[in-house]
Amino acid sequence: MPSDQPRRGRAARHAQPQPADTPQPRPQREPITLARITDAALHVIATEGYDALTVRRITHVLGTGPSSLYAHIVNKDDIDDLIIGRLCSKIVLPEPDPALWRDQIRDVCAQLRDQYLAYPGVSRAALAMLPTNLEALRVNEGMLAILLAGGLEPQRAAWAIDSLSLYVSAYALERSLLAQRQKHQDHAWVLSRDELVSRFEALPADRFPAIRRHAAELTSGSGHDRFDFSLGLVIDSLSPGSPGRP
Repeated sequence: MPSDQPRRGRAARHAQPQPADTPQPRPQREPITLARITDAALHVIATEGYDALTVRRITHVLGTGPSSLYAHIVNKDDIDDLIIGRLCSKIVLPEPDPALWRDQIRDVCAQLRDQYLAYPGVSRAALAMLPTNLEALRVNEGMLAILLAGGLEPQRAAWAIDSLSLYVSAYALERSLLAQRQKHQDHAWVLSRDELVSRFEALPADRFPAIRRHAAELTSGSGHDRFDFSLGLVIDSLSPGSPGRP
C-alpha cells in the first residue's frame, strides 16, 4: 500500500500560511576603479596585443560604458600611464652596491624587458611617455642610485638611464613585432635562420664578400644573447669617475 506521507505533507503545507517570497537584492556591480581599468587594459594587451587597446575595448571587458571610464581617466594616454606604472611596480630594486653595480643595473633592465615581453607591444607606451608616474619614477630612482653608487658622474648616470630604457623598450617592441609576423605563414621565411643564411651565402661575391663569409655570425644568437650583448656595450662603456660631457 502506498504511503500517504506525501499527501499529509501537502495538507500540512496548505494548512498554514507560507512565507511570501522575499525579493532578492540585485547583485551590485563591482565599482570601476583605476586598478580594474589597468587590469582590463593589461588583459587586452596580453590576449590581443597593444594595437587592440582602446577605451572601447576596455569598456567591453569591464561590461560598462565609456562614461564610467572617463570618470577616472583623462584619455588613452592616461591608460598608458597606468599600465606602465603597474609593470614598473613589479620591478624589484636592489640596495645599491658599488662592487656589483653593473650586475645590478643589468638585472633591473632584464626585469623591465620581461615585463614588456609579457604584454606584446606595450613598450610602445613606454617609448612615448615622460617618466612622471610614481612607480616609473621609483624605477628611475633605483637605476640612478645604482649608477651613482658605481661612481658615475651624475650627468653620465642620467643619460645612461635614458639610453638603457630606450634600448630595453626598443628590444621588447622588436620581439613583439617578430612574434606577430610569425603568425603569418607568408612571413615565415623572414624569421628562418637557415633561409637567411642561404640567402646571404647566395649573394653576389663581388658585392657582398663579408656578408657571404660571415652569414653564420650575422644570424647567430638565441634567447636574449643579443640583448645581453647590446646592454653590455652600454654598461661596460660607463667608466666611473669620468667627469664632464657624457
